[in-house]
Amino acid sequence: MPGSLLGTEVRRVEDPELLRGRGSYVGNLPIEGALHMAFVRSPFAHALITAIDTTEAAKAPGVVAVYTAEDLGLPPLVPFIELNPHCARHPLASDRVRFVGEPVVAVVAESPTAAVDAMELVDVDYEPLPAAIDPEEALAPDAPTQFPELGTNIAAGNRDADDDVFAEAEVVVRARIENQRLAVAPMEGNAIAVLPGDDEFDATIYVSTQMPHGFRNGVSKMFGWPVERIRVVAPHVGGGFGGKAGATAEHAVVIEASRRLGRPVRWAETRSENLQSMPHGRAQVQYGELGLRSDGKIVGLRCRVIGDAGAYGGFGGALALGPTRTMAQGVYDIPKISYAGIAALTNTTPVGAFRGAGRPEAAAMLERLMDLAAAELDLDPAELRRRNFLKPEQFPYTTLTGASYDSGDYDLPLREALRLAGYEDLRAEQARRIEAGETVLLGIGVAAYVEITGGGAGEFASVEIDTEGGATIKVGTSGHGQGHPTAFSMIVADALGLPLERVKFVQSDTATVPRGGGTGGSRSLQLGGSAVRQASDLVLRRAKELAATKLEAAVEDVVLTDDGTLGVRGVPTATITWADVATAAHDDGRPLVEETDFKPDGATFPFGAHVSVVEVDTETGYVKPLRHVAVDDCGRVLNPLLVRGQQHGGAVQGISQALWEQISFDEDGNPVTASFAEYLVPSAADVPDLEVANTETTTPRNLMGAKGIGESATVGSTPAVQNAVIDAVKHLGVRHIDIPATPQRVWRAIQAAKAGSPEDPWREPPAAFEGLPVRESAKSEDADEAVA
Repeated sequence: MPGSLLGTEVRRVEDPELLRGRGSYVGNLPIEGALHMAFVRSPFAHALITAIDTTEAAKAPGVVAVYTAEDLGLPPLVPFIELNPHCARHPLASDRVRFVGEPVVAVVAESPTAAVDAMELVDVDYEPLPAAIDPEEALAPDAPTQFPELGTNIAAGNRDADDDVFAEAEVVVRARIENQRLAVAPMEGNAIAVLPGDDEFDATIYVSTQMPHGFRNGVSKMFGWPVERIRVVAPHVGGGFGGKAGATAEHAVVIEASRRLGRPVRWAETRSENLQSMPHGRAQVQYGELGLRSDGKIVGLRCRVIGDAGAYGGFGGALALGPTRTMAQGVYDIPKISYAGIAALTNTTPVGAFRGAGRPEAAAMLERLMDLAAAELDLDPAELRRRNFLKPEQFPYTTLTGASYDSGDYDLPLREALRLAGYEDLRAEQARRIEAGETVLLGIGVAAYVEITGGGAGEFASVEIDTEGGATIKVGTSGHGQGHPTAFSMIVADALGLPLERVKFVQSDTATVPRGGGTGGSRSLQLGGSAVRQASDLVLRRAKELAATKLEAAVEDVVLTDDGTLGVRGVPTATITWADVATAAHDDGRPLVEETDFKPDGATFPFGAHVSVVEVDTETGYVKPLRHVAVDDCGRVLNPLLVRGQQHGGAVQGISQALWEQISFDEDGNPVTASFAEYLVPSAADVPDLEVANTETTTPRNLMGAKGIGESATVGSTPAVQNAVIDAVKHLGVRHIDIPATPQRVWRAIQAAKAGSPEDPWREPPAAFEGLPVRESAKSEDADEAVA
């Protein structure tokens, strides 16, 4: 065979279709006779619904139906992850609304305009109630509760038994750290189009989702249809980032409307709806304390973390109890850890997953504490990290929080990142500006991280060779821009000696792909790719048996040749093409196709180090990112081009969290960032050139030796940028600035420090932590499964 494709830069095979405008998204699917749905949404964060009048709306031109919760009588939604069974949510609010933007009435009409016009004719009477908006204030004993029968806004919570982690500490640094609420903000919002049942399916559903099979299973459970009677298709998906997992309230209403009316019904989210209603991400308040000896050796870590669950116990609140806790130890050798977590109910948009889902939050907390400790001990931030890294010879390593690290050399990417950044020169320039009394100062931020990917269930794949010698791959993962067609085709082409252009890729249709886990937790290459490789090997084994018969040779003598045929070792003239082998298989009554379900040996733990360089104008507080260096280790690199794309995308989102993005509500729970006019996302002009590189530390836990890369750069970038901003002004006495590091926040911190009263980064956590039940010790497999 010629040289392997794996490890080389192969351009994305799916891009021409997208760049030429031939992609098919849910919103532009041509569906004849489709009706359109619009939703009347709550203007209150918390209120009783006292009356709903839809009479005039039902009479409006073009209106086909108007539905309330009472009209539909649907059961509660099937949550993607159930946080608390007592916090059930129905597709339409009935007696009470719990966040601004919650759907109350659905209007179905012949056109989008008719549906929107009719919404104005729906009359809903509300009795406003006090609302809990801030997650810390929601934990107060007298706070208004979403579910009075619960008697509390704690949807879930637990703590470790041992809090005595600082017995040997000579220095303890503490900080209350905000990991602010973010909008997922994909290019394409939620969208769904439902075709009514026929002889084969009870419904055919086109939906923008990361997990078609999971969506199908949720619909089956909610509507009582057998899974084989539901077809779910995800066409091109304009980004997901964790926000498109599971069926939403709006999805359920559209499905039911199509079932009742016997006609196709569709809905596509507006940008304002997306910012208000798609589950938000992050939303943690962290109380972190780190104990060290005077030589910089860490002796203990204590974390008390509030995860804002939003309304109805959004599962994002549980990330504070699961992945954030699991990854709290990070890359360091920490002998004692105590952790407590609370998922708090608030009258705000439910919180779910966003790129990294609990792991960026853990890294942000720990890396901020490391910089606080470096400042307290007057140590270089990079040096303090290097003194505390876990060593390569300690792997495999089980952390105190139950994570089973597979492999790692945490100093390797940090050394490389410092080298690429020119760290010593940067420090010299920083000192020069300070000495010269310049007002625009330089900040250098360092962050080291490890995260968890690819845990939990395995993944399906099949590979078939047709009688023309081409291959078709079917994979249970479901791409939304990551490059799946390219990566998986490379694996088949490499394993079977086929030209890349002869490989066809099929995904995201439950009628043709029988099962699959979809996309999340950076699982696709390590699980889906391993399944593709496993199926390819099975095809090759069977092909050799068929070829041996045709060529009258021993099976062990059949090999792949340099020209992509099967031949006999030592007999150059004895060859057979893939087309002929596939034809022989068909003649035997069994096509040349093999399928498999790959099960990994456990989660993998990618890691890396980032260096951020920023300028801070001390007169205005304005922060300008100058450079960002990311060295990420995702195990074996299959296609450097795809890896680099994931690094760029992840780093931009992480930088953006550090400097610009934040979902905000006023004191009544009204969103004040309900459009891109108020919610800041960067353009290409706002972000510096990204300098990315990789180290490769393979894992033994899957066939590819690969670890996840889709979320890694998001984990490492945010704390690096935050640390850089504070590093620029720490000589003035500034100890901490919460993110996003807006000009106003930075300026105020500088002014307070100059006045001799720098802001204290610490305040005591809410008393609610003291009454939490004690958590049982985590087993490593439990921790790994928590991120799946």
